[in-house]
Amino acid sequence: MKIAILGTKGIPNNYGGYEQFAEYISARLIERGHSVTVYNPSFHPFKGNSLNGVQIITKFSPEKWIGGAANFIYDFLCLQDALKRDFDVIYEAGYHSVALSFKLLGVKKRKHPVIITNMDGLEYERSKWSSFTQGLIRKLEKIAVRETHYMISDNLGIKEYYLSNFGKDSFFIPYGADPVESFNPDFLVSHAVKSFNYSMLVARLEPENNIETILDGFRQSTDKGVFLVVGNHKTSYGEYLKKKYRDNSILFVGGIYNKKELDSLRHFSRAYFHGHSVGGTNPSLLEAMACQPFIIAHDNVFNRKVLYESAFYFKNSQEVKELMNKISTLRDTHLTEFKKTNLERVKTQYNWETIVSQHEDLFRKLSGKT
Repeated sequence: MKIAILGTKGIPNNYGGYEQFAEYISARLIERGHSVTVYNPSFHPFKGNSLNGVQIITKFSPEKWIGGAANFIYDFLCLQDALKRDFDVIYEAGYHSVALSFKLLGVKKRKHPVIITNMDGLEYERSKWSSFTQGLIRKLEKIAVRETHYMISDNLGIKEYYLSNFGKDSFFIPYGADPVESFNPDFLVSHAVKSFNYSMLVARLEPENNIETILDGFRQSTDKGVFLVVGNHKTSYGEYLKKKYRDNSILFVGGIYNKKELDSLRHFSRAYFHGHSVGGTNPSLLEAMACQPFIIAHDNVFNRKVLYESAFYFKNSQEVKELMNKISTLRDTHLTEFKKTNLERVKTQYNWETIVSQHEDLFRKLSGKT
């Protein structure tokens, strides 16, 4: 098959979940004999035409000048170009900035190529958006649901949402992760932390990821360890967080894209916090499960559909505080079973080979390339 992946900030990944997904699945589909093209924005530092056999097409994005609004232009240019090529499948990562392009380019009326959209989470609930933008995203969501050929939901909670709110079914295929076999404590040295004497989170520093809820609760607790905040902090919200938490025990270490380093930090943490709240199966959560830390997650249907009873949950900073006050006892009582269950779930339900096979089978079925 000839497959195009659109809607990401490009590969190799230096941003987030969709980019990580695009990098993983494209390489593995290439190994299976398919032709895969990933579209990159012009500001991406990688300027080559191919990466590990994956074809790269770079399209203009004015993000440097107009911020997030650039995604509407970038997505239009990518889709316009992809429709001119002989792809069997166009896979759109996310919906809100490409929805109008679906309509303008008349994709609903086209029989070839097949357009499949991963609907991500509940974008309009992101607290970084103004009420006007949230309303706009709701309208774009309706357009995307109506205009795309097929939808993928990466979480059962998302699948249920679209079925109950729009009467449209979607294919459930989550993200993937690989079980991690070994961990190196030497990576801890550069961060000046010791095994099981620090807590951490990995996230884009945005309000809906509950960074403040977690850090407020941690700071109010009796825990004497260090807290590592992993994520790009060179943003307006990141600068705000660094000013608010001028504390020797809370360290903003920036993004870490060395997977072995990040995996080791996760594994040797005292508590691993996952604060994402607006939907989907988050890749960083699956990667954390593969590293077997003690996970404390924000209490919402999306996280519970992944972790079930193999984690503790919080709704507010008071609950974070209470959990951290008794973290040693909780670890002694629950860690062994949590680790075993989460790792087994990664091996059976979320392993990358299974996820790639599910995508491959779906692409074949919908494109008629059986």
